[in-house]
Amino acid sequence: MSMADKANFKTIAQNRQARHEFFVEESCEAGIELVGTEVKSLRKGSCNLKDAWCDIKDGELFVRQMHIGPYEQGNIFNKDPMRARRLLMHKKEITRFGSLIAQQGYTLIPLSIYFKDSRVKLQVGLCKGKKLYDKRADMAKRDAKRDMERALKEKQM
Repeated sequence: MSMADKANFKTIAQNRQARHEFFVEESCEAGIELVGTEVKSLRKGSCNLKDAWCDIKDGELFVRQMHIGPYEQGNIFNKDPMRARRLLMHKKEITRFGSLIAQQGYTLIPLSIYFKDSRVKLQVGLCKGKKLYDKRADMAKRDAKRDMERALKEKQM
C-alpha cells in the first residue's frame, strides 16, 4: 500500500477474535449498503464486529450480528443497530464463496471495517474453524516468540 493509499484509508473496527477462532484462508473487500445515520455513526467509531458473520441468501451476501450504534442526532432516521446489511460484491465471487461454504465447511467472517476514501468497506475472510489444540499451539508459539524477544532485549542492555 502506497503513502497516498494510506492517507485515504481509516480503520473503524477490527474483529480480533476472528483470527483467534478461525484459520483465515482468503480475504477480500466488499462494499456495504448503509443509510446516512449509520455512516455518521461509523465516523464516530461506534461499531462492533465481535459476533458478526456473513450469510448468502438468494444470491446476495449479507452481514449479520454486526452492531452499529445509533447516531445521537439521528432521531427517527436511526435504523436497528443489529439489522442485516447487504454486502456488495461481484456475482461470481458470491457464487464461488457459496459453493465453498456448502461443500467444504468454510464460513465467511467480517475481519475489519474501514473507510476507503469516503466509502465504507468491509474485509471479509473465508475461514475454517480452529480446534482447541490449534489455539493452544498458536498461544505456545506466541509465548515462545515473546520470550525470545525479551531475552534478546535483556542481552542488548
